[in-house]
Amino acid sequence: MVQARVAAGEYVPEWRIPGAATRHRRGPARQPVRRQSAGLKLARGVVAVASVVTIAASGLTWAGTHHLVVGFTVSSALGVDAPHSTGGAENILLMGLDTRKDLHGQDLPPDILKQLHAGDSSNGGYNTNTMILVHIPADRKNIVAFSIPRDDLVDVQGVDVPQAKIKEAYGRKKALTENELQAAGVTDPSELETRGREAGRAETIKTVRALTGVPIDRFAEISLVGFYDLASALGGVKVCLKHAVSDGYSDAHFSAGEHTLTPAQSVAFVRQRHGLQNGDLDRTHRQQAFMLSALNQLRDAGTFTDLGKITALVDAAQRDVVLSSGWDLATWAQEMGTVPDQRISFSTLPVVRYDTVDGQDVNIVDPAAIRARVQRAFGMRPSPARKVVPAATAASATDAASATVVDAPVPDSGKPVTSDSGVPCVN
Repeated sequence: MVQARVAAGEYVPEWRIPGAATRHRRGPARQPVRRQSAGLKLARGVVAVASVVTIAASGLTWAGTHHLVVGFTVSSALGVDAPHSTGGAENILLMGLDTRKDLHGQDLPPDILKQLHAGDSSNGGYNTNTMILVHIPADRKNIVAFSIPRDDLVDVQGVDVPQAKIKEAYGRKKALTENELQAAGVTDPSELETRGREAGRAETIKTVRALTGVPIDRFAEISLVGFYDLASALGGVKVCLKHAVSDGYSDAHFSAGEHTLTPAQSVAFVRQRHGLQNGDLDRTHRQQAFMLSALNQLRDAGTFTDLGKITALVDAAQRDVVLSSGWDLATWAQEMGTVPDQRISFSTLPVVRYDTVDGQDVNIVDPAAIRARVQRAFGMRPSPARKVVPAATAASATDAASATVVDAPVPDSGKPVTSDSGVPCVN
């Protein structure tokens, strides 16, 4: 239980919420995996869905594990009236939170924070520093995924500002909701945390849906420690770097070439942005490369040959992942696992330019161009084109922000990374 909080509803980029020092472990008792072949399929299915930012709907199989579904935290943030895809296709939003807390808002143990090399629980916040929108077509064959750069300046609704970095939609709405609940007399920290996070998820989903112009059928959420736990369960993922890097902020210190990462190195690898030529855009490429390399590793039948690894993966997924309600994981993963020659392609949404708004570095984007690109990639008819005012100009026009335009080359979103490229080599 969180014992003390910041001033009611306060939002700051580096949110500070003191809490209990012990990480909460939860989940109902589970039946043991009965045989190794079923366990291998189970592990693949768990990674397909529950690792979220690790594999992104890889479509690996699930076998006879309906009892597992009850172990996940379930969210209704999509809403009953949300638009849905038609014709058998589906879109899944994967959200990675940068919070240094667990699902219950409790502080992580010091030894885990040390491994994360991400400061203590007063650092970070409830920012969705990783957002990936995955499209699975009706035939389940050619899966398309877009990383959404976290610093994209976008229109937001239902929060305290008209525009914000897209990563902030979650935390701003969470803080605003908790403020309103406290004003209404709600004092239970657990209820505030639960309802605040649910509002943050709904705001993020709504914001991504407005930016991309496509429905979102399902979503999954994982935190920084969840990624660490899943990397631990994977037992080492191979990555490749084009150049040597050394970054004290993320503790990413790697020579050029291939590396098999420890859990702590995995976190550093996907978090580093300082010292990279394209900053945060290069970080999205790191995340994509990690996911695809992990997927290729899991496609090797020899990867999971012991029940210890399988159990660790299942435990991590159930402990750290939040899934949208109504998601029949067993049926879904079994269906995905029957598709031969499945292919996944990752791209990053384009950025028009870098800018500074109210003293913060932001990405200026063209929402109309983004919608057209995503809708075409997802096999939808693009929405009618309309004139869009660049975000910085719109902000200035409404006195919502002060923008400084800097002449610079168009940021490089990079080439698509695909599942048939082995271990992708990135900056």
